[in-house]
Amino acid sequence: MADLRASGLGGVPKGATADRPSSPSIGDVFYNGTLGYLEIYTAFGWFAASTIAPQPPLSVVGTNVGTSRAYNNGAVSVAFNANPAGGVPASFNVTASTGQTGSGTISPIVLTGIASDATPTFTVTATNNYGTSSASSASSAVTVTTVPQAPSVSASLGNAESTLTLTGANGGSSITSWSITSSPATTTQTATSSPYTFTGLTNGTAYTFTATATNANGTSLSSSASNSVTPVAALTVDYLVVAGGGGGGGSCHGHSGGGGGAGGFRTSIGTSGRNSSSESQLTLLNGVTYTVTVGGGGVGGTSNSSDVQSHATQGENSSFSGSGISTITSTGGGRGGGGSNGGSFRQGGSGGSGGGTASSDQSVLGGGQGTAAQGFDGASAGNQGSGFSGSGGGAGGNGSTNTNGEILTSGGAGLQKTITGSNVTYAVGGSCNGGNQGTARTNATQNTGNGGNAAYNGGSFPPGANGGSGVVIIKANAAAASTTGSPVLTTPSGAYVYQFNNTGSITF
Repeated sequence: MADLRASGLGGVPKGATADRPSSPSIGDVFYNGTLGYLEIYTAFGWFAASTIAPQPPLSVVGTNVGTSRAYNNGAVSVAFNANPAGGVPASFNVTASTGQTGSGTISPIVLTGIASDATPTFTVTATNNYGTSSASSASSAVTVTTVPQAPSVSASLGNAESTLTLTGANGGSSITSWSITSSPATTTQTATSSPYTFTGLTNGTAYTFTATATNANGTSLSSSASNSVTPVAALTVDYLVVAGGGGGGGSCHGHSGGGGGAGGFRTSIGTSGRNSSSESQLTLLNGVTYTVTVGGGGVGGTSNSSDVQSHATQGENSSFSGSGISTITSTGGGRGGGGSNGGSFRQGGSGGSGGGTASSDQSVLGGGQGTAAQGFDGASAGNQGSGFSGSGGGAGGNGSTNTNGEILTSGGAGLQKTITGSNVTYAVGGSCNGGNQGTARTNATQNTGNGGNAAYNGGSFPPGANGGSGVVIIKANAAAASTTGSPVLTTPSGAYVYQFNNTGSITF
């Protein structure tokens, strides 16, 4: 046991390290012969009772404190051990790599004010009357979590409902739900994903919405009010969207060009081009402006007697688009290939089809392919003699090929529709006139969505005709509130039919 006799130190017990008292009290002293110095028992254990500064603390570990912490006011509890190799520490200071500091006289020390989702490390210094230690080794990084940020809410109108988009930082922990309240109140609804459709609203009433977000740490502050929306009843409409037809190919040196393809064709009245089943009607919202784009026809190719000519061009797309609907797009008709002179480059340019493309002007290739469900293929070029060319595909059939240089090849058939109240044919493929006995085709614009014709006549070299421009027709059981683009309005059997020959818009 320890030698408790006077040691020359005023009765202080002495011995080896193993002889320290087994149940010391804070303030007890012991002369450690093993270490060769006087020790004092402190809150941190036995320390040398010497006039030296502390050594850097050991085993620094940070632990996230996320529960109920406000967004961007995260907290981390930093634990550590005092280093017995140095002087007795009186206090400790903790520093985060993100700049926050904290102090105390005992481990752990909690640092606050850390940004949500930050990943700081931590170091600790010890201080006594004789100085401050150097910093400890850094802890491992800690991900700081809090409750979520107050969300932002964006509302779009619907029929007795509103679609809400909820955004905002999650506080470093995944959001599990949002609680949404409308004003005026209907019900408080819970969303688990965004966008969320808030139902049970009254058409004609203006609403705003607020929301809170919840994660594993708790619930955020409430958002600011969303934009105001007024739900409205929906309206079902039929449509017909025809793209511009392709331009006809130019003739050259006794060889006629190919006819342009008809514009792509889509409709909810019966079937569209190459479509075996009907497309669906569209559900529009009152108060929403929908955009109508009417594609122009392609330009016909120029012609002359010396193999110098310009390409015809493809027709432009037509479309109907707006909030809450899938855009209806019809693809422009393919251009007709130009005639070419001599040998293996003898070309009766094949016609493009509805939504298709034309073949090369320097070969005797097949006709352009039609876009699926919109138009048929153009015909191939001829393979002997002069003036052998194909015609463009239509919305209702393939183009035909000139086989003997003397006959007019017909473009692919169009489709007949009664959306305007009359049986009207749209989107016919452009024709080609081969040989010397046909009638020259002019550069006149063709009917709606039709492909441009092309021809060679005797010693003259007329250019290919322009393709017909597109059209967009909307048929509803209610009048539009406003339109742009000057559509033609007819009212067959009490319906309201708006025929757009130019780009514009419509709002019900």
